Amino acid sequence: MARHKVFVSYHHANDQKWREAFELLFSEIYDIIVSKSVQIGDIDPNLPAETVRQIIRDEYLRDSTVTVVLVGPETWKRKHVDWEIAASIRDTKYNPRSGLLGILLPSYHEYYKIPVGYNSPNYDPCTIPPRLYDNIENGFARLYEWSDDPSEVQQWIHEAFKRRKEILPDNSYPSYKKNRTADSWC
Repeated sequence: MARHKVFVSYHHANDQKWREAFELLFSEIYDIIVSKSVQIGDIDPNLPAETVRQIIRDEYLRDSTVTVVLVGPETWKRKHVDWEIAASIRDTKYNPRSGLLGILLPSYHEYYKIPVGYNSPNYDPCTIPPRLYDNIENGFARLYEWSDDPSEVQQWIHEAFKRRKEILPDNSYPSYKKNRTADSWC
């Protein structure tokens, strides 16, 4: 199966260790993905929000084919996660659409006291990024439980890659203007 160029979207302050674990496992150890993610220090945090969005879109997302959203307990609150999903699923002349999938982190289940699903993910829709949820609902994206199994993760990524051409995404959710602070979005 082909290695895909993967952009990882996540809550930087809370879930950095999970992003590092994901890329260590699947980019370095098992070599099933090519990482196209923003690394800490790549973008000046003092830049205006629109400039940050443009850099992420034009320098990172443009060359990726699948976006993986690592879903922790507060991922849904982050404006950058929303922007990254929106830019990923937009199909333009210079930035072709990427596939999309979410992975529930163990920290999500610990925080919300929701047991891990065994046959399918067990989650509260109001506590995952709303744009991801909309695309799970319309079949463009899928949500999975965290896995260390490279064959399983590679299959998820490849399926997302194929779906990007088969199903139109839903990008209608209003863009976040700032980070959210509520307990849920719905």
